[in-house]
Amino acid sequence: MNRVKTAMLLATLTAVLLWTGQTLAGGSGFVTALALAGLMNFSAYWWSDKLVLRMYGAREATEAEAPALHSIVRDLARRGGLPMPRVYVIPEDAPNAFATGRSPDRAAVAVTEGLMRLLDRNELAGVIAHELGHVKNRDTLIMTVTATIAGAVSMLANIAQWGLLFGAGRSSEDSDEGSGHPVAGLLGIMLAPLAALLIQTAISRSREFLADEAGARLSGDPLSLASALRKIEAWSRELPMTAGSPATAHLFIINPFSGGGLIRLFSTHPPTEARIARLEALAAQGFARRS
Repeated sequence: MNRVKTAMLLATLTAVLLWTGQTLAGGSGFVTALALAGLMNFSAYWWSDKLVLRMYGAREATEAEAPALHSIVRDLARRGGLPMPRVYVIPEDAPNAFATGRSPDRAAVAVTEGLMRLLDRNELAGVIAHELGHVKNRDTLIMTVTATIAGAVSMLANIAQWGLLFGAGRSSEDSDEGSGHPVAGLLGIMLAPLAALLIQTAISRSREFLADEAGARLSGDPLSLASALRKIEAWSRELPMTAGSPATAHLFIINPFSGGGLIRLFSTHPPTEARIARLEALAAQGFARRS
């Protein structure tokens, strides 16, 4: 069900992008939107993993440097039928983790130093299993594409805002050839970025639920993952991440830039309590922890 929902939301997000271009600049805007999305997705496909790892100062950890972490990753990758991903450690006290890479063959798993200090081995395995669930489900690619399209919508809307400010002197012929009705253009500028953001967060939330379930099945221990989520959520409120950007929040197992009020409406993650409840329900259905 979540996979069907993701496909429908991605199609809707793409439609928002094309509608934005069409509304703001007619046929040429439609083509511009397609070209912009293609260029941004091409760049994200090839370089997003390198950029995000560099953004957080992640360094690749050898097996000699992090034997326990490598052992957990290797065991879970073998269980899931996945290639061994690269393993990175982020010099950050806030406990968190993410996976990146355009395909399972190019995947990387990154954990913070704070996460390794906070969690026991079973909880850490639950977190790693969750991240490998993202890799197995191709979420690293899906969310990269989603974030890129949403960014393209916002970029087009920003360009249109400047166009309205400085394009007042255009001739009526230019106006007829270009954008559609001015009211529709204004509404597009105002509403398209918000719609794109809401769709992006909806996709991200559905993928988090899928990764939780995949991680629970991979580790065979949903309660350890639930315990890890509970700890990370509590610590993230007291110790938010200092580096990076909220634009990358969707990558992490728990939003490291979380806040209250209206911010939660646009959160890239489902409520942690809901995720824990689902994991506890899985455990109640008979998931036994593998030794």
